[in-house]
Amino acid sequence: MTDTSRESGSTDSGAGRHLGWALVLICVAQLMVVLDGTIANIAIPYIATDLDIDEANRTWIVTGYALAFGGLLLLGGRLGDLYGRRRLFMSGLIVFAVASALGGLATNEALLIGARSLQGAGAAMAAPAALALITTTFPAGPARNRAFAVYAAMSGVGAAVGLLLGGWLTGLDPELGWRLTFLINTPIGLAAAALAPRFLAESQSHPGEMDVPGAVTATLGLLGVVYGITRAGEDGWGDTWTIASLTAGVALLVAFGVIESRVAHPLLPFRVFMNRTRASSFVAMFLAPAAMFAMFYFLSQYIQLVMGYSPLHAGVAFLPFCLGIMAAAAIGSNLINRVDARVLAGIGTLLAAGGLFGFSRLPYDDTFPLTSDVANYWTDLLPYVLVMSFGMGMTFIPLTLTAVHHLQAEDSGIGSGVLNTMQQVGGALGLSILATVFSQTLQGRQEDVAGYAAGGGNPGDETSIFESLFTEGATNAFLVGALMMLAASAIVWIFLNVKHTELATDGPEAVHLG
Repeated sequence: MTDTSRESGSTDSGAGRHLGWALVLICVAQLMVVLDGTIANIAIPYIATDLDIDEANRTWIVTGYALAFGGLLLLGGRLGDLYGRRRLFMSGLIVFAVASALGGLATNEALLIGARSLQGAGAAMAAPAALALITTTFPAGPARNRAFAVYAAMSGVGAAVGLLLGGWLTGLDPELGWRLTFLINTPIGLAAAALAPRFLAESQSHPGEMDVPGAVTATLGLLGVVYGITRAGEDGWGDTWTIASLTAGVALLVAFGVIESRVAHPLLPFRVFMNRTRASSFVAMFLAPAAMFAMFYFLSQYIQLVMGYSPLHAGVAFLPFCLGIMAAAAIGSNLINRVDARVLAGIGTLLAAGGLFGFSRLPYDDTFPLTSDVANYWTDLLPYVLVMSFGMGMTFIPLTLTAVHHLQAEDSGIGSGVLNTMQQVGGALGLSILATVFSQTLQGRQEDVAGYAAGGGNPGDETSIFESLFTEGATNAFLVGALMMLAASAIVWIFLNVKHTELATDGPEAVHLG
């Protein structure tokens, strides 16, 4: 934070150090929250073996976290506005740290999945408060833009760091390593919570304005939608529980909308959506993470299952993504002071779409008998990993800024909660849609495989068949992901119309941003 002392009018570096440490705390919390969505992925086989978790329940190691996180985000954001954002930030970190310890020490399936759900609840408290604290702690202009850039980089880097850290810790010791993926959060979370009062100011509280009916319907509605979407990715959109969960979730969210239009102090004030730039930012941030998280999901499996990389090497393969998105964040934080958000985010989404299209060109053999046609990391993957990372870095920074800019101070927490909800639900929906594309590709090829086997195919071809079919399904999913990213780009270019000079000011909600 090189210029913060000058911007705040201080003649020494005390203010700059204060803001610098505040940003460190906020970004540590965001990094923990995001990476915990993927850090356990590589360790799932070891966890399942150690705790005797059957195949049907393994997905709950990931789903339990995602459900609680996605379902409680709106409530977490509003609680920060009503009871103090620093208080919610600290409480969320403590809950997250304790839940991580419970998960790392779990001796059975129920305790582990319960701990993962509690982690999600802590994350839902800390994440909206963290973003809102940037808005209220850093002055508008270059200082806040740089802070948002670092925050956005943590949001994008977190998933890749989770894969890298999960692979490394699991590789240390298959029996103990998976526990370290949880336990590592505990000292970091507790330390960040303890330091928060020193570097972060508390916001005003309004404890008498809690919208209980809205909180109940919103939370249960989001839980229903996130669960239904997640189940659709596993059991299909025609599954009875998928349909029932989505129907109930949508009905509860409709009821939530009716309640919010009638109460004096709504959980989600509709004025948050009344600004065109902000609304388009929310929609674009719904679509962009959907494609990015799907990239991590399919590419991490491709690298291990088809290319034969170990968990640690698979994590290292994503290291350039971390470096690329951090470089893009540094560039974007400077450009956002001189270039309109629409241009940066528009170019970023186009780059990300190009990266996904590059992944859709991974080589495979679609004829029988199949031969193993495996990508070369340096030529077939690395260029597009870098393009994708730069694209997402250039996308997250301006969209995070425009999504929360010019919100009333009392709405910054819920605005941050909406943004996080869009990312979480969008990621779940995108992954389930692309998983459906993947599974339909495999189902469509079953007759070809059966015909080849019936015709006396070589029994030794099973590995090549699996690799080729997996790659074909993944490339189709990547292509659909590229189309989703292009849709986000179209929204940005058409509707995002705020000048970079506006982002350097703290204006009232009434200011017209386009």
